[in-house]
Amino acid sequence: MNSINKTARITGLLYILMIPFAIFGIMYIPSTLFVPGDAVTTANNIISSAPLFRLGIVSALFVQIGHIIIVLLLYSILKPVNKNHALLMVIFMLVSVPITMFNELNNFAALFLSQGVVDGTALTGSQSQGLVPLFLDLHAYGILIASIFWGLWLFPMGYLVFKSDFLPRLPGVLLMVACCGYLIDSICRLLLPIYDGTIFATIVGITLYGELVFPFWLLIKGINVEKWKKMTE
Repeated sequence: MNSINKTARITGLLYILMIPFAIFGIMYIPSTLFVPGDAVTTANNIISSAPLFRLGIVSALFVQIGHIIIVLLLYSILKPVNKNHALLMVIFMLVSVPITMFNELNNFAALFLSQGVVDGTALTGSQSQGLVPLFLDLHAYGILIASIFWGLWLFPMGYLVFKSDFLPRLPGVLLMVACCGYLIDSICRLLLPIYDGTIFATIVGITLYGELVFPFWLLIKGINVEKWKKMTE
């Protein structure tokens, strides 16, 4: 019975450890190296910081491997509540993994074009650098597509937490709210290119912090083992 509580704490720890890696690859690298509207400067930044740029790619791939482990651990914890909903949670997360991993090919393309590592002589150096923003934009849109599934998996997870007797209801509510935040933000950014920096976007972003409550609860408090055991009987 105590093993399931250890599983819960390990899941919470892994979930939390993935957060800085995700922030590094998705937020820090673009904000540090990319200059909107200036392809040459962006390409030069990527060239001068190629190891950092590659580290961002590896970080993003590492996070996806972590997501696979985390969602399978969560399935073992939450399936007594409703197996079908737990499977739906797993499916949504596993769909996002190949999308996100293949999306990193766009970053590799941007890196190779910046360095002039292309076959043939069809493109000059300036032409290669001019294509860098295209692949960076494709990468950004790939993240938005993956974000749809990052949001969708939170709803069945939040519902399972809310309906369980071995976890508090508040994290479940916050997870479902975070799902709505992901979906609204992703869809608006896909439909409205000028959607950025608005008050509405800020409010939606704040709801995503609700996702942090659940892993910290798992790590610090764990689950009520006795009540979990009753649901498995």
